Amino acid sequence: MTMMKRRFRGFFPVIIDVETAGFNAKTDALLEIAAVTLKFDDLGNLKTDKEFQYNILPFEGANIEQSALDFTGIDPTHPLRNAQSENFALKELFTSIRTLQKDADCQRSVLVGHNAGFDMAFLFSASDRIKAKRNPFHPFTSFDTATLSGLALGHTVLARSCELAKVDFNGEEAHSALYDAKKTAELFCFIVNRWKKLGGWPLGD
Repeated sequence: MTMMKRRFRGFFPVIIDVETAGFNAKTDALLEIAAVTLKFDDLGNLKTDKEFQYNILPFEGANIEQSALDFTGIDPTHPLRNAQSENFALKELFTSIRTLQKDADCQRSVLVGHNAGFDMAFLFSASDRIKAKRNPFHPFTSFDTATLSGLALGHTVLARSCELAKVDFNGEEAHSALYDAKKTAELFCFIVNRWKKLGGWPLGD
């Protein structure tokens, strides 16, 4: 049994971050998605592993709120975005994650996100739109680093939680899906490893 399978009850944690053109996962465009996978080192500490990032073309009929674009700084029409369709990006991402999940001997991937419900809603809405048949993510279980940070660090905002965990955070790079996913991954690893150091895991054979 791999350590990943044992540690997370057969789940393979994958950090997901999305950038969007609004707050409604059903109607508003998905503009970026990034994923970071994890692995254990020889000392049993969790660390970041693979990174994936896609710029996404708004789906046909998608709503785009200008206030959201002003916040993220994303121009969906910029010719250098090299944006892919939801169909291409998600199918390629899901295939990569399923491969890594299998290598870790895990049965299902679980989304890890900062305020995970937001990322999960957009991921699953896009998955439904492309009629993905092999979405590796558990449909309702997730690990929320905002909640975990509230417990472990006494704060829920990503930038402040990273500061308390001594994870470098550059506010000028925030609101890029890959940057935020990487910082969320480092924060999640810090919390899991700190819990281990404090004696909270393993709880026994």
